[in-house]
Amino acid sequence: MAKVKVGIHPDYVDTTITCACGEVVHTRSTRPNIHVEVCSKCHPFYTGKHKLMDTAGRVERFQRKYRRQPASS
Repeated sequence: MAKVKVGIHPDYVDTTITCACGEVVHTRSTRPNIHVEVCSKCHPFYTGKHKLMDTAGRVERFQRKYRRQPASS
């Protein structure tokens, strides 16, 4: 069995991950502090607050084609 080389691996330290929404998570990583813009507390997929981005009327065309009502924001 091969041995791991000594002195080439980064240190594994306690880490604080801070989101733009204010959520703070403590874990371990090779970086001491990590700043993120979106976390599971504020990401639209997890919160259920999806926003449709309409590019060139595609959403309205789709809703007209399938006779759907516009999504309430």
